[in-house]
Amino acid sequence: MAEAVLIDFFGLKFNSQKNSHQALLKTLNAVRYHHAAKAKFLCIICCSNISCERDGAHNNCELEASNGLSTLLREFETVSNPSMAASLYTIKQKIDEKNLTSIKVIVPMHRKTLLKAFIDQLFTDVYSFEFEDLQVTSRGDPLKQSTEINMISAQEVEAIQNEIQTYLRSLPALRGELTIITSPLISDIFLHGFTTRTGGISYIPTLSSFNLFSSSKRRDPKVVVQENLRRLGNAVGFNVEKFYRIKTDHANDVWIMGRKEPESYDGITTNQRGVTIAALGADCIPIVFADPVRKACGVAHSGWRGTLLGVAMATVNAMITEYGCNLEDIIVVLGPSVGPCCFTLPRESAKEFHNLDPECVRLFDSPNPYVDIRKATRILLERGGILPQNIQDLNQDLDLCTSCHPDKFFSHVRDGLNFGTQIGFISIRE
Repeated sequence: MAEAVLIDFFGLKFNSQKNSHQALLKTLNAVRYHHAAKAKFLCIICCSNISCERDGAHNNCELEASNGLSTLLREFETVSNPSMAASLYTIKQKIDEKNLTSIKVIVPMHRKTLLKAFIDQLFTDVYSFEFEDLQVTSRGDPLKQSTEINMISAQEVEAIQNEIQTYLRSLPALRGELTIITSPLISDIFLHGFTTRTGGISYIPTLSSFNLFSSSKRRDPKVVVQENLRRLGNAVGFNVEKFYRIKTDHANDVWIMGRKEPESYDGITTNQRGVTIAALGADCIPIVFADPVRKACGVAHSGWRGTLLGVAMATVNAMITEYGCNLEDIIVVLGPSVGPCCFTLPRESAKEFHNLDPECVRLFDSPNPYVDIRKATRILLERGGILPQNIQDLNQDLDLCTSCHPDKFFSHVRDGLNFGTQIGFISIRE
């Protein structure tokens, strides 16, 4: 049974004729009869001659030259916007506020494919949709025979994407201004930084607001993440068309840009100008590497598994092998991550960190000792030959444990499965 029911009246022109009102009444009564008892959200999407105005806590929708539907319409929430993108995004917010996932859409057959195209852009696989035919014509009359349009043109798809992008660009930043943390160790020949959670448009509480990763398990669609990325590119000055994220596997594979891209990797290196590479983080460490002498750079994603597997030094070694970098020239900056104050592992896993250095573990004799993945990363980098003075730990310098600072950072440890993602990024200026 659907948790939310949406009725698409967008673009339909209802008039005062009796058959038009009967068609509308029949549809709304059927929805109320079948869904009102169990659905938590009943919504009408409208535009054209339907206008909406607030009356206290209720939404009242008035049809042109009609007042007979007012009682029935009070049982539905009405969303009226000049664009379908704005309407569906508003509805998505209401659905997310109620934490709903199962949605029925009652839509005229000739609009079903079009509406699906909008939904595919604005929703993720978290949601399930079913569609039912709305038996009215574009003028609100009863429909005897309807025809579904099964395809839309490439131009229509592009128009839908443009409409969505234009709307998202109009939205204000949430939770404050966009904030980027940078390191004084990295030369000005590079653009670099570590993002925080402020200044984006993501509104889900655990993703708000500058979430930079979308997946089938999260409610933030790719178009929202792409808008956040566009704002980051504009603020920092990089080309989002030349932006590459790691494809996390919690291992130690490194993609040397220019070679064949692996299916998954936790490090990237490049010496191409104008290309921005990024490591994801939400408790795991986003690490940035820079060699101002050979003009090469890299990023790595280092969780506890990747730390033990040596992903940081794997990235360093790729820079040495591919670009002729020298160990003494490479700068390494450890971005914000979870600190030893908040991160625990089962004793068997913590034992590997204890074997690396006992100072990496606190309360080792407990079932779930506290583990310092940052200290372990620094130890492995120094043992690999990186100069201590060329390593900056932002957590240590700025007290930036991701779990301890919900106002600044996303955190898997703190927020659970629907967590947001920040990044560390770097590029060589063109």
